[in-house]
Amino acid sequence: METQIYLLAWIVFFPLAGAAVTYLAGRSDKLLRDRMASAVTVAEFLMLLVLLLTVRDSRVFCQIPGICQMGLTFESDGFRSVYALIAAFMWMMTTLFSGEYFASYRNRNRYYLFSLMTLGATEGVLLSADLYTTLIFFELMSFTSYVWVAQDERKESLRAAETYLAIAVIGGLSILMGLFLLYHQTGTLRIDDLYQACQGKNVLPACICMLIGFGGKAGVFPLHIWLPKAHPAAPAPASALLSGILTKTGIFGILVISCKIFLHDAVWGTAMLVLGVLTMLVGAVLAVFSVDIKRTLACSSVSQIGFILVGIGMQGLLGEENILAVRGTMLHMVNHSLFKLTLFLVAGVIYMNLHRLDLNEIRGFGRNKPLLKAIFSGGALGISGVPFFSGYISKTLLHEGIVEYSEQIQTGSGILGYSDIRLIEWLFLISGGLTVAYMCKLYVAVFVEENQNAQTQAAYDALKGHYMNRVSAAVLAVCAMLFPVMGIVPHLTMDRIADMGQEFMGAEEMAGQVAYYSFGNLSGSLISIGIGILVYVFVIRTWMMQKNGNTKEYVNRWPAVLDLEDYLYRPVLLQILPVIGGGVSSLLDKLVDVSAKIQPLAGYVEASFFDTIQDPIIVEMKKDVYHGSMEKTDPEEGNHLTHVLGKLCNAVKHLCNATIWKKHPCQTDFIHKLSLWYEEFRENTILIGRSMSYGLLLFSLGLCITLIYLLVSAVWLN
Repeated sequence: METQIYLLAWIVFFPLAGAAVTYLAGRSDKLLRDRMASAVTVAEFLMLLVLLLTVRDSRVFCQIPGICQMGLTFESDGFRSVYALIAAFMWMMTTLFSGEYFASYRNRNRYYLFSLMTLGATEGVLLSADLYTTLIFFELMSFTSYVWVAQDERKESLRAAETYLAIAVIGGLSILMGLFLLYHQTGTLRIDDLYQACQGKNVLPACICMLIGFGGKAGVFPLHIWLPKAHPAAPAPASALLSGILTKTGIFGILVISCKIFLHDAVWGTAMLVLGVLTMLVGAVLAVFSVDIKRTLACSSVSQIGFILVGIGMQGLLGEENILAVRGTMLHMVNHSLFKLTLFLVAGVIYMNLHRLDLNEIRGFGRNKPLLKAIFSGGALGISGVPFFSGYISKTLLHEGIVEYSEQIQTGSGILGYSDIRLIEWLFLISGGLTVAYMCKLYVAVFVEENQNAQTQAAYDALKGHYMNRVSAAVLAVCAMLFPVMGIVPHLTMDRIADMGQEFMGAEEMAGQVAYYSFGNLSGSLISIGIGILVYVFVIRTWMMQKNGNTKEYVNRWPAVLDLEDYLYRPVLLQILPVIGGGVSSLLDKLVDVSAKIQPLAGYVEASFFDTIQDPIIVEMKKDVYHGSMEKTDPEEGNHLTHVLGKLCNAVKHLCNATIWKKHPCQTDFIHKLSLWYEEFRENTILIGRSMSYGLLLFSLGLCITLIYLLVSAVWLN
């Protein structure tokens, strides 16, 4: 057991150490760097595999004391071990694929450095035993993964990275506030102790703060805005990890709130269900409208996160009878991670050959490439929930959870109405149908249709057998083979994975087995497939395509005004709030002037009352947003410090002029000179400080330095 404890800590810190060694190796030998990065991820995967096989149903706990008094704590149980293993598997596959993908890229050293650091931080989140440890590694992960989005350094990439960083930092601060409130109420942040500690306490404000932070990382509506922007900008291997794993760290936090604090809480479950349905439907609609392959997959991630949230919501509504919802949630998390690994790497193969992502430009690329077509088909059929693929199993369990709750309502024991749950069931099936529609759109465009330009199509056909090397082909083939294997023998594969996640989510043992391929379960999948075919034929092939000469091309019909980032968040944060703040400041400025004129004429009572009301408001507002005229006691230029230092310098100047500088006296007014220096410094500071990205980066950099110090201290203490 002691060996396993050290192994648990080593799993978290090994990639962080490997990142530094890999970076140094890359300064002199690029090939050695690539091999070392692959070796680190392979070793990480093997360590987690050993941990999972040796621990299984038992728990391993590791504590590193002395860090900010609370220390770092890690724990390995069934759920944590499975998901940490999946994270390591995905990093191993993407790193092996990256050798070919980044062959023509600049700044590869930087990518590998931050990729391995993000691996260590992600494992720290997934294996954390308390929310303090979760926050530390969550913020480290957000900062290091920012580099992925900005890797290309194009204008679009930097803007997407700015959005990602804004959501990450605001979310991190929101989580921090939630932890302050939670710790004040309960006196603990240990995840397994939260349920008992929260009984009878008002922890709702704390949980809402944490939900905002974790929901932003997960891509929950309406905080999903970074996903459609970040994925097209980031390199394909990074997109696979952003979509497949980093969103699951947000889901991990939501699961802690839902299963460790609001366990079997129907009201909280209803809130999660509503968020899940909105996220599921909005993401699917955005994916249907998209004409960029990576943006489509990014919007698909939003939708699939919605499916997972529906499962979390149903856990709360079903109470102690939530076993189907628990297993469906667990399996769809696993499935989505593996689906997006495969699909984004296929998009990466297309991009590294064509350097294009628009469907009209990549059209016909995969026509004569049977291996790539089979790999993409595996991911597309899986995520669409087609029978005999793994996605069908998880979606069936989620659907059965909804059906089970509708049966509870008929007995009079549900919090929602029967018509409400029927509507949710149909929205679930429609969202599944939209998944079928947009995956058909991608498949037909890339692998069936011919390119509009005959010469371009001929060039695509000439790439047959030369569009990816053997390592990349093996990586993609292994990933795609998982879906039919897990779908054909679900009782031997997926049921065992689901068993490991039950304890973490507070579910009882499953009695018997689900008949996945019964007619009742197959009917739900067939309804979604039918809806998807209708949407593809009558919406995508007609309204979302237009004639261009003798051919038809895909067009984006999504209204630009519905872009939440450009038409809501940025205007509110960068324009409306500053205007409101400036208006309040101007009003308070006039209040000062009026009060100065009224006070000499007013009686003692009125003046005292006015001071009592006015002074606290002005003092507080000056601390934050007040930028009015200076008080009459302030210096005309500079500040009090520059005046004091200036007078001191002038006194020394007069003494020197009367003694050693008689022949060449100094005429400088140091009060004025220091004031000019101060004003110049203040102006430069304001100009720099007005940059939102700079402020966010500065905060993240400071936090990262603090975290590095904590981690170094931890290693030193041990």
